[in-house]
Amino acid sequence: MNRRRLIVGPFNRVEGDLEIRLEISGGRVSAAYANSPLFRGFERILQGKDPRDALTITPRICGICSISQSAAAARALAAAGGTRPAPSGEKVAALLHAVENMADHLTHFHLFFMPDFARPCYSGRVWYDRVRRRFTAIGGTAARRAIEARASLLHIVGLLGGKWPHTLAIQPGGVTRAPTRRDLLRIQTSLRAFRRFLEEALFGAPLEDFAALSGVDALMRWPGGDAGLFVEIAADLDLASAGPGPGRYLSFGAYPGRDGPLFARGVWQDGGLSALDESLIAEDLGHAWMQGETAHPATGATLPDEAMRDPAYSWCKAPRLGGRVMETGAFARQVVDGHPLALALAPAGSVLARVAGRLLELARTQIALEELVAGIEPESRFMEAFGLPKSGQGAGLVEAARGALGHWLRIEDGLIASYQIIAPTTWNFSPRDSADIPGAVEAALVGAPVGDDEDTPVMVQHIVRSFDPCMVCTVH
Repeated sequence: MNRRRLIVGPFNRVEGDLEIRLEISGGRVSAAYANSPLFRGFERILQGKDPRDALTITPRICGICSISQSAAAARALAAAGGTRPAPSGEKVAALLHAVENMADHLTHFHLFFMPDFARPCYSGRVWYDRVRRRFTAIGGTAARRAIEARASLLHIVGLLGGKWPHTLAIQPGGVTRAPTRRDLLRIQTSLRAFRRFLEEALFGAPLEDFAALSGVDALMRWPGGDAGLFVEIAADLDLASAGPGPGRYLSFGAYPGRDGPLFARGVWQDGGLSALDESLIAEDLGHAWMQGETAHPATGATLPDEAMRDPAYSWCKAPRLGGRVMETGAFARQVVDGHPLALALAPAGSVLARVAGRLLELARTQIALEELVAGIEPESRFMEAFGLPKSGQGAGLVEAARGALGHWLRIEDGLIASYQIIAPTTWNFSPRDSADIPGAVEAALVGAPVGDDEDTPVMVQHIVRSFDPCMVCTVH
């Protein structure tokens, strides 16, 4: 049987580096090893700093999900200080965070994922010419319009946060700017314009119709917009069976508020939903270039092994929940939230499921934000007083575009004694653990076809990009 090894990477349409070593047998991947080759050291940089510096430093981990890092840092500081953000401040923070996540989903679909189907290897497919016109890198008509829509949407962040990325608008006690009625009217105008783009270009129908889909058959019959083109491709290439996940999904709960998060917190595994026991999170170091022992992030450390000893092969740790591999991301959020379409796709997961999950979340989040903005009262309080103890600890658990993001902070003598972060791509792109169990993307790649003449297998790229890796967040 023909056997070979292949290193694929860096998959650099998103920030950071990624290399995946493939073992190939009989024209298919028999094993995969995901390497995050860039160590940055933000967790070590934070040690000894004033805890409030986390609000400035952690957003610099990433230029595309910086508000997620801001929100997690603010939540960790609030927990350490025993502060609850002002309710109206929570609403504006949720708005800022959700706008960034929606912009991220749009970018992924139009610029990172769909252009792969414009490759010449697909030139014989009936949909190829339409994809080439719409999604060819740089010149595609869909990309140009999506970038314009994304920029217009992010005006909301500029209005409320002063700038994007790296705004300091989100604080432990709420947000720094109280929107006026005029601000809210401008925000509603921006949201209406974004809805028009989604309905005209992406879905070709009212958002409510896509959000109401309840089964896989209905999804695969979706007739309009770029979403319809995607499901046509998915049916032709059988993306419903490509890249199966662990069938276990984690969400920390997206956009917290007084009545609970907009999208639910919890775990879906073994065919059902259960509450999240955060104490079961642990970072395994069995195949990571790290010193130390497997530990919960509240008590763990980031001590790089500069000797890069075997059997380790990545700077990425291996997060586990109760010792099990979990998948996180927009699709996982929709599964945990109990949406019928997501539940229908949940048992195995796939390339189809992950991309459909982002599309579903785009539609549902847009609808929710319209309601949220309508409920913001400019006369209300948007910030509570905030103070920090000399010693204490707290966790900030939020949902970035790519999934569960956690910050764990410990303060001693008024300074940061420990700051540990688990990012979504750390969950999804982890190496094997001490039991030699592969991470989510490593397992998903097993069985992917690889042609004899392929140095960068196209199906491998579809599977990897369905998880939407952001590697600078992975090892921060």
